Amino acid sequence: MNSTQDRAPGAAAPSGGGRPSRRTVTWIGVAVLGLAALLALGYWPRVTRGRQLAVSARARQQALPAVNVTLVKRAPADTELVLPGSVQALTETALFARADGYVARRLVDIGDRVRRGQVLAEIESPDLDQQIRESQATLQRVRSSLRQAEAVSSQAQANLRLAEVTAQRWVTLAGKGVLSKQDGDEKQAALDARQADASAAAAGVQAARETIAANEATVQRLLELRSFRQVRAPFAGVITSRTVDVGSLVSAGSNTSVRELFRLADIGTLRVFVNVPQSDAAFITQGLPCSVEIEAGGSDSVMGTVTRTTNALDAASRTLLTEVQIPNALGARLPGSYATVRFRIHRASPPVVVPSAAVRQTEKGPMVAVLQAGGVVHMQPVTPGRDAGAQTEILTGLAPGQQLITSWTDDVKEGAKVKVVEPAKPGARGAGGQRP
Repeated sequence: MNSTQDRAPGAAAPSGGGRPSRRTVTWIGVAVLGLAALLALGYWPRVTRGRQLAVSARARQQALPAVNVTLVKRAPADTELVLPGSVQALTETALFARADGYVARRLVDIGDRVRRGQVLAEIESPDLDQQIRESQATLQRVRSSLRQAEAVSSQAQANLRLAEVTAQRWVTLAGKGVLSKQDGDEKQAALDARQADASAAAAGVQAARETIAANEATVQRLLELRSFRQVRAPFAGVITSRTVDVGSLVSAGSNTSVRELFRLADIGTLRVFVNVPQSDAAFITQGLPCSVEIEAGGSDSVMGTVTRTTNALDAASRTLLTEVQIPNALGARLPGSYATVRFRIHRASPPVVVPSAAVRQTEKGPMVAVLQAGGVVHMQPVTPGRDAGAQTEILTGLAPGQQLITSWTDDVKEGAKVKVVEPAKPGARGAGGQRP
């Protein structure tokens, strides 16, 4: 039998062929372990360094100032301009006495509605009555003087005609030599004197007539003043003030030292005065409709119309004074009230609008912080327009789509790098599983 046949089943084959020997397997294992150790020694420092770099990057990122940003967008083309207004009566006037005296009767009080021409009060003026009697007596004396002057004038005219006839006769006789020339000259001189007397008498008549006209005007003026003893309403309206009562002494006139009797207001139509900012003045035109809310007349609104403007800006406030008229037939809305006026304005080229917190007043003027690529801050000068409280219109300096920093800190300055804080999403849970 050969050796192969003699080998027992399950016995190991010789090292020369078949399976490797145990020693060989051991060396292979040692080599693999060595290679693994070498790989581990080279990989671990790289992993550690990567982790350190990531931690450092996160630290640098966390060290950057955190800011909130918003996108610049245009204001809507159709906007509502809401402004405060002051309500006044369409016509309001103070009524004064035209005659000195005391109040004999007072027929109205505050809140009374009166019609045009209605008697409001009656004034007793005994001094005025005495002046009228004296003026009438003076007028009668002047008329008597006129009659006397007319009689003198008639006598002067008669003497003048006689002197003319006499002078003519004597001049004729002197020309024929019957009388001397001196006699003729004397009669001519007498004629000149009579002409002067007639002229003086005519002037006296004219002076008397002019004096009569002056006295008649005085009497007429006093009679008209006596008619003002009845204080009448110049127009229909409501009495808003009354400062006298029966027996009060009043004086004629309307200066600051004279007390007014009544104040009358026409409230059938009300005027609302609004100060429109310069940035919106160009959109306010005559006939522009608007909505007016008056708290004193209820919460409902009434439609009004721009009646007129001053067509000039106030130099102190840079505003345009605008008048809006509204109906008030029932008198429910009261003069002197505070009003809210709403104008609907259409702008063909509306400006951009940004949060008011994003605009800062600096020593170089209004500025905003624009976030550029790479998180770099750029300080941009702007020209603000209308301030609506939470938002401000920007006329120049910004374009739609730019990112604007809304949370200003001392770290937000030109060239600084910042990180953007993402706004919390609605419904996101905060710490502890609680909704913020």
